[in-house]
Amino acid sequence: MVTLENTKYKCITSLITMKTAVMMMLSNLLILIIASEAIAAILPVNILINESTENPESILEVESYFPTNNRNSFTDLVKEQWETFKVSYNKSYESQVEESFRMRIYMENSRIIAKHNRLYQNGMVSFSMKENKFADLLHYEFVQMMNGLRHLSNDDLQDEEASTFITPANVDLPSRVDWRKNGAVTEVKDQGQCGSCWAFSATGSLEGQHFRKTKKLVSLSEQNLVDCSERFGNQGCEGGLMTNAFKYVKANHGIDTEKSYPYEAEDDRCRYNPKNSGATDTGYKSISSGNEKALQSAVATVGPISVGIDASQPSFQFYSSGVYYEPECSTEELDHGVLAVGYDSQGEHDYWIVKNSWGEDWGMQGYINMARNKDNNCGIATMASYPLV
Repeated sequence: MVTLENTKYKCITSLITMKTAVMMMLSNLLILIIASEAIAAILPVNILINESTENPESILEVESYFPTNNRNSFTDLVKEQWETFKVSYNKSYESQVEESFRMRIYMENSRIIAKHNRLYQNGMVSFSMKENKFADLLHYEFVQMMNGLRHLSNDDLQDEEASTFITPANVDLPSRVDWRKNGAVTEVKDQGQCGSCWAFSATGSLEGQHFRKTKKLVSLSEQNLVDCSERFGNQGCEGGLMTNAFKYVKANHGIDTEKSYPYEAEDDRCRYNPKNSGATDTGYKSISSGNEKALQSAVATVGPISVGIDASQPSFQFYSSGVYYEPECSTEELDHGVLAVGYDSQGEHDYWIVKNSWGEDWGMQGYINMARNKDNNCGIATMASYPLV
């Protein structure tokens, strides 16, 4: 029997269902508007409209990255490269709207890479770029996600625990140093989508010092630092400082091994176990800020050194090979922690051998050669330190 109450209930249910549908439709429309505005902000107009514009400069730049003799097949080739990219880096997206958005970012990043590599081929820049797993990210997203070095505060600058490295007198430094060849450097690691670069830089330097003292190379736990060093000023995946990590290890009387406390790429509760400690330190030393000669001396005589750099440029995101020199780099606005494991020269270019924490599929098997003796380019000597063991 149909009653007034049943009819009223069905009407209310229908209204709720209709309201939900409208809200979902508005939500999807908002996503489309935001995505369209974001795409329009980063991509050339002729890419957004079609591929047959009368002046296809940006299209041609992308086309040079995806070479084809048949203009009609260009779109198909781009889509094919996009599918290959997704498979290569195990990429998946929540909706077709997002995938379309990411593909257009990928196309624009491909254009940037192609344009730069033409300069490299003509000898106008000293390094090349290549596609990598970050090619579907807006540069702003990339910097926010990967670069977690915290800025120094006044308290950090006035740290009473800090002592300064004294450059040894009357020591002839070797023309080249590579601590990888001496067995003092562990494998390249991957911080994932977590701003924990500072932890990887700190463990790398401590691993090197522990090796020099014991002749044993032990991989140490970045996750231990991410989870446990908050009261020393670090903020896990939201950023930190290498010197704060060294202070934590000293106060904690140790840091666990990587094997016993594996990396998770997210903040978690502290699970340090002294039975699994792999190394410790008694403090740290800082290198005279901005002094590349002092940094060279430290790398040559001490071992791998933790350094902060400005990695905020798109050229760093897609670095492939060669000596990285970026005139747009800052020497003060540092946002990424890495490890200087040596130095060398290539023709007229002096460079630092730098270990990154973005996996072996970035750069040169996870490494980058950064310009040396170029007025502290990218601030590589601005914030350098190492632990005492």
